[in-house]
Amino acid sequence: MTIQLPAPDGTLRTYEPRTEPLAVTPGTPFTSRTVFSAAHVVADPFADVSPDSPAAVDWDATLAFRRHLWSHGLGVAEAMDTAQRGMGLDWAGAAELIRRSAAEAKAVGGRIACGVGTDQLTGPASLAEVRAAYEEQLALVEASGSQAILMASRALAAAASGPEDYLEVYGHLLRQATDPVVLHWLGPMFDPALEGYWGSSDLDAATDTFLEVIAAHPDKVDGIKVSLLDAQREIDIRRRLPQGVRCYTGDDFNYPELIAGDEQGFSHALLGIFDPLGPLAAEAVRVLDTGNTAGFRTLLDPTVALSRHLFQTPTRFYKTGVVLLAWLAGHQSHFTMVGGLQSARSLPHFTRAYELADGLGLFPDPKLAEDRMKTLLALYGVTQ
Repeated sequence: MTIQLPAPDGTLRTYEPRTEPLAVTPGTPFTSRTVFSAAHVVADPFADVSPDSPAAVDWDATLAFRRHLWSHGLGVAEAMDTAQRGMGLDWAGAAELIRRSAAEAKAVGGRIACGVGTDQLTGPASLAEVRAAYEEQLALVEASGSQAILMASRALAAAASGPEDYLEVYGHLLRQATDPVVLHWLGPMFDPALEGYWGSSDLDAATDTFLEVIAAHPDKVDGIKVSLLDAQREIDIRRRLPQGVRCYTGDDFNYPELIAGDEQGFSHALLGIFDPLGPLAAEAVRVLDTGNTAGFRTLLDPTVALSRHLFQTPTRFYKTGVVLLAWLAGHQSHFTMVGGLQSARSLPHFTRAYELADGLGLFPDPKLAEDRMKTLLALYGVTQ
């Protein structure tokens, strides 16, 4: 079993894939950490759509992937950045995704939290309109029976004149939330429109405002998700949180050390990389549950190279690699994405993602992954 892969110099080289996947089976629920995977959506490949059309979703395959994650004990963070929220999936599609996934979670006993944003706003908006958009989405998520994740809002970033506007909008939403929510700080590397969030491009000042929101409503904040790809900043924020407020790492570059923690605390997890890493990540957390931090790091540290590759600049296109790996792993029958984003990365990027994932044993059927990779290579003119 070999495959010819393109080398950086344009030549072909022979690669020998693994013959056996990593042996991982579903196990007991986690006890030491709360762990969510932000899950991708599966497009309908037969829909007659264009990149500007509303998303056409294969609901059966999308929900089957969530059942896969739940079967390994992971929670599902739904309708988030990984689901192409605001990058192919509009609010109407996200609302349907939330309703369907929340119902599926209830049916199978899976944990779910869903993104609340303002993406129904398609042009310039006032602060009052931003607040109303958040309220509409919060009501839908709560009605679905899901926990709410208050996502960063492009519309709020555009409308706010300073920190006081963030304090007012978030304070209003937290006061009316029925149950404690997760606050999500997504950095501009994931979405350039979020530059200057919390009222300042100075991260120290932004952090102070973020923490001020939490300190004013600690009973309404279950936790925070920090996606800044800055491990030390996350640790510093984590240490300043009110007692009982969790930190869910969203750092897809430094997650093993942040989840493992130190003598002053640790992070839980809400990660896009746990979409392709689901079974392996679950196994690692169960090892951590036994108190074996070294064993946890032994399992999870080798995955960082793959994560850093998928999340390389421009980071917002990491979803393309995530969906590629879902196709190669047999979780869906095609490599098609809503909005046509399967074209957002290059063949060298795909090739390296395949090698790294195969080396980790992520493909349940290595031969299927090899055959599908050969099909992709052939579309690019690479003959075997």
